[in-house]
Amino acid sequence: NYPNPFNPTTTIGYFLKEKTNAKLILLNTIGEKVAVLVNEEQDKGFHKVDFSASKLPSGVYFYQLTAGSFVQTKKMILLK
Repeated sequence: NYPNPFNPTTTIGYFLKEKTNAKLILLNTIGEKVAVLVNEEQDKGFHKVDFSASKLPSGVYFYQLTAGSFVQTKKMILLK
């Protein structure tokens, strides 16, 4: 995601190698789901999601991309 740290918006970009069902979720530091940003079948190629965290408190969050059998989790920091 960029920028990171961010306030209050960030862009999360990802690349899919094939057409698949993609799910992008936002988690807090204890693993609770905060938001579902994407949950749909998407074509292969580059995708991006603009996310506004204006209603969330400052802190560390994780975003997790699941696409087929691929799962990746990365950290982002919200500073207000």
